[in-house]
Amino acid sequence: MSVLGIDIGGSGIKGAPVDVQTGEFLESRFRIPTPSPGTPEQVIEVIKRIVDHFGWEGKIGAGFPGVVQKGVVKTAANVSPEWVGKDLASLITEATGCVAVALNDADAAGLAEMRFGVGQRYQDDYVLFLTIGTGIGSALFVKRELWPNSELGHLKINGKDAEDRAGDGVRQEKGYSWKKWGKKLGQVLEVYDFLLSPDAIILGGGVSKKYDQYGKYLKGINADVIPAELRNQAGIVGAAIAAAEMLIID
Repeated sequence: MSVLGIDIGGSGIKGAPVDVQTGEFLESRFRIPTPSPGTPEQVIEVIKRIVDHFGWEGKIGAGFPGVVQKGVVKTAANVSPEWVGKDLASLITEATGCVAVALNDADAAGLAEMRFGVGQRYQDDYVLFLTIGTGIGSALFVKRELWPNSELGHLKINGKDAEDRAGDGVRQEKGYSWKKWGKKLGQVLEVYDFLLSPDAIILGGGVSKKYDQYGKYLKGINADVIPAELRNQAGIVGAAIAAAEMLIID
């Protein structure tokens, strides 16, 4: 079965048809920069362009950077606040004529990693999946079941959001070495580990491919800490899985 997966981000909106049985892209990923300020009208127009690019007529899954409950956006990060209260799934359906499912982007990426990536080793365990980019997105899994919209990147640690301490955006903005940033990330992971006691913490997002640069500085964590395997394609794959299985996320 093939589904069009779409990953909505603050800098780019990406899509590809996905074989949901294997997690493989059926065509090359197509990306369009996110128009500023990322209003609903602007984003839906880009999604329609992606749908038209592939000549798509089937189901669509979309990951969004914020809390999404039953297709409705409750918070919006790195896109316009006009999204709050909008039914993203319905807007996609109205614009394209395709059945759509919408969910949090980190939840989408986590679904893909648990199904087709390193998460396959932890199917009967408690797993914390993190997407580390400009901020920190999170997805929690208990024996493969998703607890949606966890938003742990906004957990306050010593008065500051976790993602403002150890997001990759902070590393780049302040020019931290991998060692210094790794220690800051380790402090955040220690708090997650203490509060949640997961069996594994999977690190996704762009920094997953640089794990050998900072992984040795992640100290004092009881959980297995491992880099994700699917990297930047995870959001598209997971969104497609959600639509294929009609996961209406609460």
